[in-house]
Amino acid sequence: MIRGAVFVVTLAVLPLLGLPHWVLNMLVFVLMFAALASAWNLVGGLTGYPSLGHAAFFGIGAYAFALLLHRQTEITDGWQPFAWLPAIGVGTALIGVPIAAIAMRTRADVFAIVTITLLFVVQTLAFNLHGLTGGAQGLSFPVAPFPADTFERPFYYVLLGLLVLAMLLTFGTLRSKVGLALATVRGDEDKARGLGIPVGGAKVLAFAVSVGLTAMVGAVWAYYQVGIIYPQFAVDPLVTIAMVLMVFLGGRGTLWGPVLGAFVLETGQQYLAYELGASQFYLIAYAMIFLLIMLFLPRGVLPSLAGRLR
Repeated sequence: MIRGAVFVVTLAVLPLLGLPHWVLNMLVFVLMFAALASAWNLVGGLTGYPSLGHAAFFGIGAYAFALLLHRQTEITDGWQPFAWLPAIGVGTALIGVPIAAIAMRTRADVFAIVTITLLFVVQTLAFNLHGLTGGAQGLSFPVAPFPADTFERPFYYVLLGLLVLAMLLTFGTLRSKVGLALATVRGDEDKARGLGIPVGGAKVLAFAVSVGLTAMVGAVWAYYQVGIIYPQFAVDPLVTIAMVLMVFLGGRGTLWGPVLGAFVLETGQQYLAYELGASQFYLIAYAMIFLLIMLFLPRGVLPSLAGRLR
């Protein structure tokens, strides 16, 4: 708890230090992916179900937020739209319940295929439902009326709040009966079911909470996009890949692992994007990092280091 408090206070102070806009923009995306990785960890880490479709729910949250603002001509209070985040999160979690109830009848690689199929279904709908999403031309909405000098700060603090929420949910889950149930599912689901553990309910609950958090982050991302979002960015498979790599890098099923992975990978990506422009060289770096993790730290940084220290 002390480490967590120091971590949050340090991040809360950073925007007040007069950092350049490009640094604050980088930190906004680092916090965004830290929250996304922590959300994915509830399913992929604690439960052991490798979901590859979380970008679909990221896009659902983004489009839900954009549609709420689409009919407005302007926004008078920039903070007011953030009040819709809980409703978007709860609504997406409810959508995730029947999806989880069906998809989680499968396991391992089959579950991964089912979830990535869902991602491409949502992406195809985003491109083709022109009346709802605007199609490839994008969906426009009013720009957030924050001062240019401090434009990044509101998004930074809201994403910091979502990261803290995701970490608190992870912390609580790890120390609860639900967490124990998820650990048994990850270890041996058939044995857990035979012992009378409510396997189905625990899995569905973890998935629903995870996608609800993901949708809220997607909504904040949409608001940050200065008035327009496009399907190829709102429902992007690379978002899911980033979440998975960050969790694997830091350590699956841990509290701090996804956060560590996000701070390392996203900082590197943003720096390379800033230095190299719009090139995709960071994807090569992603592949190299993933290979190195699998070879030398297959359990992730934190679990591997902890094991060696013991």
